[in-house]
Amino acid sequence: MPRSALALFLSVGVAWGIPYYFIAIATSSFSTPSIVWLRVTLGALLLLPIVIRRRELMSTLRHWRGALLFATLEMVGPWWLITEAERTTASSLAGLMMTTIPFIAAFITGTFLGDRAARHPATITGLVIGFLGVFSLVGIDALTGAIDVVPVLMLAISAVCYAIAPIVAGRTMPNVSGLSLSAVSLGMVSIIYAPFAAFTLPADIAAHPSAESWIAVLVLGSISSALAFVLFFALIKHIGPRRATLITYVNLLVASILGIVFLGEPITTGILIGFPLVVVGSYLAGRTRPDYVPKRERAAGQKERQN
Repeated sequence: MPRSALALFLSVGVAWGIPYYFIAIATSSFSTPSIVWLRVTLGALLLLPIVIRRRELMSTLRHWRGALLFATLEMVGPWWLITEAERTTASSLAGLMMTTIPFIAAFITGTFLGDRAARHPATITGLVIGFLGVFSLVGIDALTGAIDVVPVLMLAISAVCYAIAPIVAGRTMPNVSGLSLSAVSLGMVSIIYAPFAAFTLPADIAAHPSAESWIAVLVLGSISSALAFVLFFALIKHIGPRRATLITYVNLLVASILGIVFLGEPITTGILIGFPLVVVGSYLAGRTRPDYVPKRERAAGQKERQN
C-alpha cells in the first residue's frame, strides 16, 4: 500500500475509532437525540459549503430518495442505536461489534446480489468464523452476566445497517460523489432529528453540560462526521471500497485502547475468545478476490468450449 494510502487508512481508522469513546463521554450530559442532532448538524455545516462550492448540491438532491435511504441506514438508525447502547455497555464492545461489517457485507452481496467473489470458500470460511466469534462474544458474556443482550442487539443492527448503506448508495446513485452524498445525508438527518432535539436539547443545556461533554460533541461532529467522510472517500479512490472496510480493525484498536485505558472498561472472557475469531473471520470475508466459479461449472464450461 502506498504511503499516501496508508496515511489515509490510519487517519480514517482513528477518526472512526474515537467516536465510541466520545459518545460515552457525551452521554453523561446529553440525551441521545441531542447528541445525534448536534453531531450531524455540525457535520452538515462543515461539508455543505464544500459541496455547494463544487456545484454538486443540486445534482445530488435529484437523487433525494436514494440519499434519504442512505441517510437512514448510515446515520438515522445506527447513530441513535449506538449512542443509546453505549449508555449501558462498553465503548470497546461497540467498536468490536462494528468489525462484523465486512463479513455482513460479504454475506449480503454473495447471498442476495449474486457476487461470485463472496462465494469463494475462503470468504465462506470467514463468514462462519466471524459468526462463531460474535456468538462466543454475546453468548459467553451474557451467560456470565458481563453484558446485556439488548444493547448488543442494537449494535448488531447498526452493523447490518452500516453494511447495507454503501451497497444501496452504489446501486442507486453510482454517479453521485461520496462527499456530496455525505453532506446531503447529514443535512437530511439534521432535519429529521430537529423536532426531537427541540424537546431534549434545551433541558440538556439547562442542566449545564460539562466541558468534556461539549468537546466530545464537537469532536463527533467535526472529526468523526465531517472530516472522516472526506478522508474515507479519498481512501476509496486509492484502495477501493472492499479493502477500505478493513479500517474497522483500526477502529476497534482505537476504541479498545481508549475505552480500557481511559474509561476503565473490563476485558471480558467473551471478548478474549470472540475478538480473535471476529477479526480473522472479517479479514477472510472482507478480502478482495476474483469471482469464484464452482468446479462443476468450470467443467461444464470447458466441455462447451471443446464442443
